[in-house]
Amino acid sequence: MQPETQAKFLIIRFSSIGDIVLTTPVVRCLKKQIEDALVHYLTKPQFAGILASNPYVDKVHVLKENFAETITELQEEHFDYIIDLHHNLRSARVVSALKLGSFSFKKLNIQKWLLVNFNINKMPEKHIVDRYLDTLIPFDVHNDNEGLDFFIPQNDEINIAKQFGEEFSYGFVAFIIGAKHFTKQLPSQKIADICNQKKFPLILLGGPEDEKKAVEIFALLSEKNIVTNACGKLNLNQSASVVSQAKVVITHDTGLMHIAAAYKQKIVSIWGNTVPEFGMYPYLADKNSVIMQKDLKCRPCSKIGFTECPKNHFRCMNDIDSNEIVRAVQKLFIEE
Repeated sequence: MQPETQAKFLIIRFSSIGDIVLTTPVVRCLKKQIEDALVHYLTKPQFAGILASNPYVDKVHVLKENFAETITELQEEHFDYIIDLHHNLRSARVVSALKLGSFSFKKLNIQKWLLVNFNINKMPEKHIVDRYLDTLIPFDVHNDNEGLDFFIPQNDEINIAKQFGEEFSYGFVAFIIGAKHFTKQLPSQKIADICNQKKFPLILLGGPEDEKKAVEIFALLSEKNIVTNACGKLNLNQSASVVSQAKVVITHDTGLMHIAAAYKQKIVSIWGNTVPEFGMYPYLADKNSVIMQKDLKCRPCSKIGFTECPKNHFRCMNDIDSNEIVRAVQKLFIEE
């Protein structure tokens, strides 16, 4: 159905960075395919900045500590439809309080549980982005296949030569060294081994929580002149700017991986305890993406991650060959 009059939509996705980036095709397709659509977005305060520069979002609402205040603010907007892309108890409370029907995606929790606990794969061969977009079928909105969006404010654009040195302006690899959980991250020694190959200039990216790991990596380097550490020195938008200018991006299963996909970058993604079968691999990046993972019976051990390997061997990361990663990056680096 196409609304006969101007329609006002509320999209709900509370967190996190990558998950919100994965919802951007829903925002864009709604805005561009439904005439005069107004698209609002509800998220947590710490993630509002991801949407602030998105031209397809008319207004961002943040979840307040006082839930009643959030509901009052939303009720004053008089929405017509809710697109619930979080689909949990809290988003259900919002839907119930606004007394509107909602369109929500299927989280497939049973299928994920079977894959994690019994290694039985009943997951559909369908990216989560396409599952998000299925919520728009009733509105005759279709996938435009333009991929993910991420918009960087002009004042956060990074001049690579000025920020990191002239040698990086001729081509570099962005290496996203962190992830939310330990079991999604390559050990510091593995990352240092890749850096020590000296095949291409590298910029290490990560948040303040990755600064300690970056120091560990630098202590293991034989030469530091082609590796620079930007961990904790850039905000998310600035890190995204670096990612957008890299020739190749090495990344774990994390938010900046999806931002790299938004810029149609060449990606070498490294998978530990999680698996691409969950449907959150780099979107529309088949030709430019290489997935590095080990086929182990203990994978996946979680749909999210742990602070340590539950098997105490961490083979999912320790068994990955650093040389294979370097060769994959080299191949992508020289391809036009």
